[in-house]
Amino acid sequence: MATIDAKSVNELRSKTGAGMMDCKKALTETSGDFEKAVDWLRTKGLAAAAKKAGRLASEGLVGAFTEEGKYAAVIEINSETDFVAQNAVFKDFVADMAKHVAIKNPKFMSLEDAGATAETALMEQTYFKDSTKKVKEVLQDLVAKIGENLKFRRFSRFDATEGAVGTYLHMGGKVGVLVNVECPNAEAQSKTEFKDFIKDMCLHVCANKPSYLYSAEVPADVLNREKEIAREQALQSGKPEQFVQKIIEGKVSKYYDANCLVDQEFVKDPSKRVRDIVKDVSAKIGTPVKILKFTRFEMGEGLEKKTEDFAAEVAAKAGLTH
Repeated sequence: MATIDAKSVNELRSKTGAGMMDCKKALTETSGDFEKAVDWLRTKGLAAAAKKAGRLASEGLVGAFTEEGKYAAVIEINSETDFVAQNAVFKDFVADMAKHVAIKNPKFMSLEDAGATAETALMEQTYFKDSTKKVKEVLQDLVAKIGENLKFRRFSRFDATEGAVGTYLHMGGKVGVLVNVECPNAEAQSKTEFKDFIKDMCLHVCANKPSYLYSAEVPADVLNREKEIAREQALQSGKPEQFVQKIIEGKVSKYYDANCLVDQEFVKDPSKRVRDIVKDVSAKIGTPVKILKFTRFEMGEGLEKKTEDFAAEVAAKAGLTH
């Protein structure tokens, strides 16, 4: 059997764009013959899918799944165009992958992220709907079928040990929310007030976009930056030095109110803070309730968006640009 070195794997990966492990397997299957390995990848459809991998994927959908409040997941999968994002096949795939993440509980998106064994990576997991395929193979099949680059961008998964988890999808997958609420009493968990509270928290997180759960979670560098901005604003407005500190404290308090979930005005009743709603539901069900964590994915946030200039594209293809 031919020895497959890292240099050969990297060269094959560079030429075809296929994954590292696929390139290694191709070289192994073809006894190290480079051109045969290229053909092997093309035959398997891996090189064809990989060619699309460099294209910008900044559209897509967020999917969510929950299993009776016991465990839940949200995932964002990106496509190149909104047209594909509205495709029924793609929508079903996003929903299925949210369920896969919830059931299979992967630790990393890919081997590159994991820096660990294949068993800990999403792409190398056996697909929950087809034990003969890995997730990466299901993805490659869909890329070939749809004809666009598709990317797993991120996922989040929560388990409920004492309490429950809830999910919410907004605008058909433009925003996905995951909330984990602690409630140590099983009987209280079954009460309508508790279930409604979880739904309300999901809606609130979707609408109000908190960055943190509690003020103590705000990183020191973020807080220091807010304080410095407040100081400069106060000094530039001519406020006396003795008032500057109080102004800073006021600005910090407003920052907490805007960015920390428990300090925010409740979306369904702005006369109350979320912490007040927590106290209310605890009193109603007769046991303490605590929000443990949340995730909010807004499709495409932070991604570079592809801009289309069709007139320029046609002109370029016709050789009319200067």
